[in-house]
Amino acid sequence: MKTFKMLSLGIEVEDQVTDYPVHDGIIINQENTERSWILEMLIDLTHQKTFEHLKNIEETIAVQVVISYPGNEPAPFEVVVCAVKVMGDHISVLMKGTLKRARRKYAETLLSELLEDGLEGQELLERFETDMRTRPGLRKDEAKS
Repeated sequence: MKTFKMLSLGIEVEDQVTDYPVHDGIIINQENTERSWILEMLIDLTHQKTFEHLKNIEETIAVQVVISYPGNEPAPFEVVVCAVKVMGDHISVLMKGTLKRARRKYAETLLSELLEDGLEGQELLERFETDMRTRPGLRKDEAKS
């Protein structure tokens, strides 16, 4: 097994990513034949209902996790929320799942698609900056799915 520090968590819903501030987190690659990972994090208590709901529906959700260094590109996972426990002013959220096909060179692919859409100048720069923050799905990814 290998462990890593989790810095941020974003949950994807319909190509939009909602970020949840992580106060502390760990991600564990179990290095088994199922390629499973365990994600555990401390999140503000204000998000308890959201994560309780995700636990109760028992469905796989898409998340993006920044691991080890703030500058790292988010790693895409498909996970199920297994447990939510109150710990003072925070909740501990336990997720289990698998790493999705790695999205390499997201920035380059996004820029290429924006240029294909005919964007240029200030409009291109603003859209690129926005999309780098929100990480919408890419057409090239959708074509491969």
